[in-house]
This record gives sequence, C-alpha cells and structure tokens, in this order.
Amino acid sequence: MTLTERFLKYVSFNTTSDENTKMTPSTPGQMFFAQYLVEELKSIGLQEVDLDKNGYIMATLPANTDKDIPTIGFISHMDTSPDMSGKNIKARIVENYDGNDILLNDEKLIVLETEKYPEILQYKGQDIIVTDGTTLLGADDKAGIAEIVSAMEYLIAHPEIKHGKIRVGFTPDEEIGQGADHFNVPKFGAEWAYTLDGGEIGELEFENFNAAAAKITFKGLNVHPGYAKHKMLNSMRVAHQFVSMLPRHETPEHTEKYEGFYHLVGMEGTVEQSSLSYIIRDHDRDRFERRKKEVQHITNKINAEFGEGTATLELRDQYYNMREKVEPVMHIVDLAFEAMESVGVKPNVKPIRGGTDGSRLSYEGLPCPNIFAGGHNFHGRFEYVPVQSMEKAMMVVVKIADLLAKR
Repeated sequence: MTLTERFLKYVSFNTTSDENTKMTPSTPGQMFFAQYLVEELKSIGLQEVDLDKNGYIMATLPANTDKDIPTIGFISHMDTSPDMSGKNIKARIVENYDGNDILLNDEKLIVLETEKYPEILQYKGQDIIVTDGTTLLGADDKAGIAEIVSAMEYLIAHPEIKHGKIRVGFTPDEEIGQGADHFNVPKFGAEWAYTLDGGEIGELEFENFNAAAAKITFKGLNVHPGYAKHKMLNSMRVAHQFVSMLPRHETPEHTEKYEGFYHLVGMEGTVEQSSLSYIIRDHDRDRFERRKKEVQHITNKINAEFGEGTATLELRDQYYNMREKVEPVMHIVDLAFEAMESVGVKPNVKPIRGGTDGSRLSYEGLPCPNIFAGGHNFHGRFEYVPVQSMEKAMMVVVKIADLLAKR
C-alpha cells in the first residue's frame, strides 16, 4: 500500500472526537479505527503492538544494530476535530495542480480560492488531496499516522538503514485536549519522541501556547416581558456584557505569531440561564496567568453589578508551553533540523499557535517536538494536503532514525 493509499483509507474512518461524552476514547469510531491500525501494524512487521482499553496504541520497531542507540518515538493522534464533520469524507486527488482555484463541489459551488488561500500556489505542479467541501479532510492528524506507518514499513524493507529501537504511539482525543490523559510514558519507554502533527512542509516546532478552558454560566430571572420592569434579569444580556468587557482585538482573528487571545468557542442561552465557553491562549506564562485573572476579574465585576452568584466561572488549565522542557535537550530539535535538510526540506522553526499531545507529554518526562505532517487549513472544509509533503514527512522520520544511529 502506498502512502497516499494508506492516507485515503484512514480518512474513510469517522473519528471525530466529542468532549461531551465523558468517555475515552470519546467516540466509538476512534476505537474502530484503532483496531484497524493494530492489525495493520502487525501486518507490516511491528512488534509489541498493544491497544489498551482507552484506545491508545503502542508498537515497536526493534533495533537492527548492536550499537547503543537511544530509544525514540513517533506519535500522532487518531481523532479529527469536532469543528466540522469528519463523516463520509469524499477525498480526491488534484493531480499536477495548475495554480488555479479548485472547484471542490459543483452542486454547492464550494471553491478553494487562491486569493483567500495563497499558500496553495507553492504546490503548483504537485498532487493535492482535497475534500468535496462538505467535511474536513482529516490530514490533522491522519497524515501524521500514515507517514509514521509508512516510514516504519520503509525501514523494515530497507535493513541496510541501521536504527535503534523505535516506539510508535497513536492517541485518541487530542483535538479535545485529552490526548495525553492516559498516555503511559514509562510504558512507552522512549528517551524522547516527535509528534507528526504540524502543518505545512518544513514546520519544526518546540514551543506552543499555554492553554486553558473557561466556562462562564449566567443565571437570570424570567418574568412576563409586559411586567418585567425592575424584575427581569436576562442572562443572555448579562453574557453579552461579559463578552464586551474582554479586549476586543485579543481574539484569534486579530492575532498572530506570539500574540495570545481569548477565543469564544461556544454560547447558548435562555432568559433564565446562559453560558459562554472560551479557550485562553498565550505563549508567555506570565501573560497567560494574567489572562486567566482577567476572566476571573470580569466575572467578579458581573457579580458585583447583578448580584453574587449571577456568574459562575469554571476554569481549568489544558497544557503548557513545551519550550521549558525541550530547551535543555535541544539536540533532539537539532536532529530533526538536520534530518529535514538531508531530505531536501528547508526547516521552518516557528511557535505552534495551538498545542499537541507533545506539549503535555513533555511535562510528563517525554520531550516531544513537533514535525510537519504537511496539511493546510485544518478543521475546515478547505483542508488539503500535498502528496509530496506527506512523502517528505515520511522520509524525515526515516532520516531521523538513520542519523541517530550514525552519531
């Protein structure tokens, strides 16, 4: 099976995660996909293939040399984002892309426009996998899984490439911030690892957002609107006031690079009760802590104006910036940098404006920089991945193993 065939097979599985189920994995499709992967890993020759009750897969490619080489790992996640449907994905390959807009769906007139997504022009002449515009594609992170599996298959088929013991790990529920919840780092047994969960070709990342989730619930009082003066408290209007009290331009659509934000990701309400769901992000730990205090401060102001108990804040940290844990072992980043250059990829070291399983795993004793998987426009209908980018990512994995053995 080629890398492209493998990827297209993987995206046929519906693995959308769901933070509301309170289960692990959060959706049955992830376990179904995991069971398929287990059989595939065994069939290509990996050993110690294990699937636990929580949907975590671990497997081993044994060393093929007696040299003392550190055990390393490669990790990707099986779920796709709940931001858009991952069911019945209709992927197709645009061969020898000509640089024009791509009509994804003739019936619905959904077009991937180069004016809005100019990054695609750098792939002119390449083969690009797109959707039909009604779902996401799932390159985040099934491209990463396909690249890792194909790299392991390549190493098995080329025993002349010497390597140490390699561990492979696939996790559920990364997209809802739970991918590392039940990852057994001692069992994995690697000195360090790499997640293949980055975007465009060349991305190499070892710093990411500090992240928290906030839910604010507002209690109101419903009274007949004809007789509501000085009696009614409309919880939706209070929620709206809360939103207006946060910095207007500190949102995802107004920020870039190292700039943090407050992101309203969900809202629902009636006169009696409403709620707002936010994610809070910042690369700098001090600014991150100040953002959380600001949310608490505004909650307190709402209660001071409308009465104690009107607003209730639930705030939880999700993950932290892995830079603190990776900087003391920067040789693992240098190795990935060298591997990219060796296969003809220009490394683009940049901060992640998001997070990966690796950010949490780094704090659990498994330093885990992030390598590109090749995709663009994740979590939406215009997601795509160039075949050649996936092929380069696969070869970066192979070259990391090769270079480490030669050191």
